[in-house]
Amino acid sequence: MSKRFTITAALPYTNGPIHIGHLAGVYVPADIYARYLRLQGHDVAFICGSDEHGVPITIKAKKEGVTPQDIVDRFHANIKTSFEDFGISFDNYSRTSGKIHHETASEFFKTLYDKGDFIEETTAQLYDAEANQFLADRFVVGTCPKCGNEESYGDQCEACGTTHNATDLINPKSAITGAVPSLKETKHWFLPLDKHEAFLKEWILDRHKADWKPNVYGQCKSWIDDGLRPRAVTRDLDWGIPVPVEGGNGKVLYVWFDAPIGYISSTKEWAQREGKDWEPYWKDKDTTLVHFIGKDNIVFHCIMFPAMLKAEGSYILPKNVPANEFLNLEGQKLSTSKNWAVWLPDYLKDFPEKQDVLRYVLTATAPETKDNDFTWKDFQARNNNELVAIFGNFINRVLVLTNKYYEGSVPSPKAFSEIDTETLEKVKAFPATLSKSIERYRFREASQELMNLARLGNKYLADEEPWKVIKTDPERVQTIMYVALQISAALAVVSEPFLPASSQKLKTMLQLPPHSWAMVQSGEPLLEPTHQIGKAELLFAKIEDAEIEQQLEKLAQSKLANTIANKVVEPQKETVAFEDFSKLDLRVGTIISAEKMPKAKKLLVLQVDTGIDVRTIVSGIAESFTAESVIGKRVTVLVNLAPRALRGVESQGMILMTETPEGKLVFVNPDVAQETANGLKIS
Repeated sequence: MSKRFTITAALPYTNGPIHIGHLAGVYVPADIYARYLRLQGHDVAFICGSDEHGVPITIKAKKEGVTPQDIVDRFHANIKTSFEDFGISFDNYSRTSGKIHHETASEFFKTLYDKGDFIEETTAQLYDAEANQFLADRFVVGTCPKCGNEESYGDQCEACGTTHNATDLINPKSAITGAVPSLKETKHWFLPLDKHEAFLKEWILDRHKADWKPNVYGQCKSWIDDGLRPRAVTRDLDWGIPVPVEGGNGKVLYVWFDAPIGYISSTKEWAQREGKDWEPYWKDKDTTLVHFIGKDNIVFHCIMFPAMLKAEGSYILPKNVPANEFLNLEGQKLSTSKNWAVWLPDYLKDFPEKQDVLRYVLTATAPETKDNDFTWKDFQARNNNELVAIFGNFINRVLVLTNKYYEGSVPSPKAFSEIDTETLEKVKAFPATLSKSIERYRFREASQELMNLARLGNKYLADEEPWKVIKTDPERVQTIMYVALQISAALAVVSEPFLPASSQKLKTMLQLPPHSWAMVQSGEPLLEPTHQIGKAELLFAKIEDAEIEQQLEKLAQSKLANTIANKVVEPQKETVAFEDFSKLDLRVGTIISAEKMPKAKKLLVLQVDTGIDVRTIVSGIAESFTAESVIGKRVTVLVNLAPRALRGVESQGMILMTETPEGKLVFVNPDVAQETANGLKIS
């Protein structure tokens, strides 16, 4: 029976393009789910849009000397186009700076205001006298009161994920001027979350303990157990939705109040365009509402937004909020400020026909229960060893043989053997297996079950060997190829949520009539005898080493550029007389033995032949060199340095070192000009 679903994907912030962390955390799993539900015949509204208010937008605009509207216009267009080119199947992609959203958010606030659901308070807030403005959210940085991260923002700590108020920060500083802020009184409206605590306890802790992800449930429980407190829903800013009540001049709605309402306004926009009624998608109790988000948005979607919806009174609440963890890149945390990311527009330019490859890899390595790592080598391996060698290889063999033996006409099967019947029964069971994983939001597991269907096809062909049997029993081959074609057609249908472009390409090659998920599950033939298929084309192409090296080089250049941009240059030390410098006795020596200092991470114990003697030198280079690799190295040694005991070993000199522009530690080699050196170090 058809059901109604409202699927939302977290609104991306319009201060930069989309990267693979966003895709893996939110948009690919949400798209898989929406496409799956449509294949099931359900009524689906898949909703998203650009989040265009808040402090980061104004900070970026100030830095670039443009208006906030200029910033959001640029990135809204960039993000929307990227999603379209990548194949994310939103039913509507809106923006929160639009008229329909301003009206919807204002009406929502006014409804709660008129019902008396807000607390109006005058409180002391951080204020930057130099900038002549209050420091909301990311206009202030300081030490997180929970984890001690010294670069926490005023609304959230990115290190531990804790949300807090700007006044909670330790040693706060203005992000505008760097000044230490003062406290100044200002009036704001607060949503009294404490009044909704009993409802949230029952709704989350009792009702959803079994079906919500442990990371979502655990974070909510931590917040509720800590005791909920009123949360400000307005800010002293000039960019955002003006507070629509008396006394709201110079104030706007807090971005985390207005942003989730963007789901509602986007649904309204879609309904108007399609001639639908938007209200059943948000107010009918038979509608299933699901929010796809990253783990840094859990509190806002599971506590704040539900409290807002409950207070308004006419809206349904989400059935589930499947939040993923974070995706790292080549072993390091993704960072937009350090340009350590794979940006979607760049990927689409470098791999214009491989949208599905990235979808598959991000799904197969999805950070569903813990942070996970994306590497370009794994990307290449999964494409070449799974998509090409398993899925694509099976399809290619089936289509090539069908065209070779039967001129592309599906053969009529003869008697089915036991292996034929077992194989077709397994194919029939796959949709239920996939459904079980998808409906529990285990998309990583589902992607591997999909690949198992392709493995089943490959094994069937390898075992039955039609290319050999054709010489002795052509009637048997008719049955083999008929079964193989049914597997191919099943793959074309059930792969659509995961690999939409490849699914469509395969359907075109097979000239496959429209089939639903249920058709595959019924076991009925998906391709009837005499049906004419098309010619074989490669479904997936191999990715060469050179393509991967190019991506790794691009990351290396990003790292180098960031290192140079953020390099701290120590000021010159006080001047010394020539007589003082002439006291240094520098000799060329050779390292004749080396060993790691026990229980010391950085220290190597070296025996160095200085030409005048062999002496022990303890050097802090163990993180850059192994003991074996330095033996035989010619080095520059300061030999008349006063001996010093390090962990019980007397060090009788120092080795001179330098850093390359890339930050790599190297010896000051007396035989080779150090053209890349950017300064001496004594180690």
